[in-house]
Amino acid sequence: MSAENVEIVRLGYDEFLATGELVERITAPEFVWDMSTFHGWPERQTYEGPEGTREFLTDWVSAWEDWRLEVRELIDAGDDVVAILHQSGRSKTTGLEVDMDFAQVWTIKDGKQTRMRMYADTDEALRAVGLS
Repeated sequence: MSAENVEIVRLGYDEFLATGELVERITAPEFVWDMSTFHGWPERQTYEGPEGTREFLTDWVSAWEDWRLEVRELIDAGDDVVAILHQSGRSKTTGLEVDMDFAQVWTIKDGKQTRMRMYADTDEALRAVGLS
């Protein structure tokens, strides 16, 4: 089942990167976009459901010029999949550049994404799912 979970997460990234849209057919209605694990995040800690996730993604992507996201690795962790990512871009308001690696831990249940936890530190994400 966990290889299938990796493919579900891969599909989500592939379609998001191609269209900018959340893939609702693989997203559970109770999905939670969880920023509480991203230390220092100054805004809402969780975004509920596909609508809350869409709100977060729209706000985030629209704040950057030339924002790019690269999936570097997807790691099978059973019911979880760790995504090692790289993003870059320039803030539209401050002009500051972002060029950073980070991680997301996706929890999959019954073929649907149910939670995403964001981590600024990739090692912390790996530890969170029992990998070191």
